[in-house]
Amino acid sequence: MLGKSVLSALTNQNSIQEEIKSRLKSGNAYYHLVQNLMSSSLLPTNLKIKIHRNIIFSVVWYGCETWSMTLRKECRLRVFENGVLRRIFGPKRDEVTGEWKKQHNEELSDLYFSPNIVRVIKSRRMRWSGHVARMGEGRGVYRVLVGKPEET
Repeated sequence: MLGKSVLSALTNQNSIQEEIKSRLKSGNAYYHLVQNLMSSSLLPTNLKIKIHRNIIFSVVWYGCETWSMTLRKECRLRVFENGVLRRIFGPKRDEVTGEWKKQHNEELSDLYFSPNIVRVIKSRRMRWSGHVARMGEGRGVYRVLVGKPEET
C-alpha cells in the first residue's frame, strides 16, 4: 500500500464522501505507478484494461460494499473511470480534419466492454447484502442491515 490505511472511513451521518475521495486518490497514485506501462504503445490495449481493472480499480473498490451511493458520488466515480479509460485508449484522429481529439464518454463505453464502475459497485453491494442477510440475527452487521442495532 501507499501509506494509507485500508480501513473504510464512515462518519456518524453515514457520509462516505471522504472515503470515496481517498479511494480515488489512491487509485490515481496506483495509476501513476504503472503509467509507463499504460502509455506504452508496445502493450496491447486488452492488457492495459486488465491492469486497470486488477490494480487500479481494486484499490478504488475496496470497501465499496458499505457505501451509500448518490448520483453525485456515482458521477464522481464515472469521471475517474473515464479519465483512466481516456489515458488507456488515447486520443483519436478526426477523419475529416485529421486533428487529434479526446474521446467522448460514449466512444469510451463503446471501446470498453466491461461493466462500468458504478455497475460493479452496485453488484458488489448486492452480493455483500446477500451474505449479511444469511448471517442470522446474532451478528451485529445483520442487526444493522435490518435496522435494529441495539438488540442483543
